[in-house]
Amino acid sequence: MKVRKISSHITKLEVTIGIKFSAWLVEAADGVTIIDAGLPFMGKAILREARKLGKVKAVLLTHGHGDHVGGLPYIAREEHIPVYAHKIELPYIEGEIPFPGKKKPENLVGAGLVQPLPTDENNQLLPIQGLIPYLTPGHSPGHVVYYHPVDSVLISGDLFTSKRGKLQKPAKIFTPDMTEAIASGVIVKKLRPSLVSITHSKDVHHAYEHIDQYLQQR
Repeated sequence: MKVRKISSHITKLEVTIGIKFSAWLVEAADGVTIIDAGLPFMGKAILREARKLGKVKAVLLTHGHGDHVGGLPYIAREEHIPVYAHKIELPYIEGEIPFPGKKKPENLVGAGLVQPLPTDENNQLLPIQGLIPYLTPGHSPGHVVYYHPVDSVLISGDLFTSKRGKLQKPAKIFTPDMTEAIASGVIVKKLRPSLVSITHSKDVHHAYEHIDQYLQQR
């Protein structure tokens, strides 16, 4: 596993098997937050690296596809910490209904293991562990990105891929609503992060400089 410090508070963990699979560790004064849990065999290494940085406080999921929750059973078994995803995503993760584009549901995690991200009285997502979550559907119904305002880093999960230093559309075969996914990319225009960190591709600096071109693909 490749361990890369991508900003003052964020470490990216990468495994390449044909394509790249990633998870993130976010440091704060009171401990470490894991974002995504990769493939099943990645769980042990993710937790090992997280413990090196401090007390592990929580796991946040960008979405519930198997390559983002695979290591979760191991982490949950070893650390009794809360796990969060958007409430829209929960019935798909728990196998109640199939993900869009899939014929059969996938029982990826046990019922009750993942809880909904906290919201306010207007049903807006609240900041959590020093990160600001934003709903960015399209790749999955409850896909979420996490913005670290201090480091100006957007942890984007599968909202994008990249090529030659520019944002590209997410993988078509795994994205049931590409129009919605591309539209969700407007979050980069709104936040103007210095770095967009991507699960399956190289990270992109100053993506806001070409986000209008990306959004025109709709």
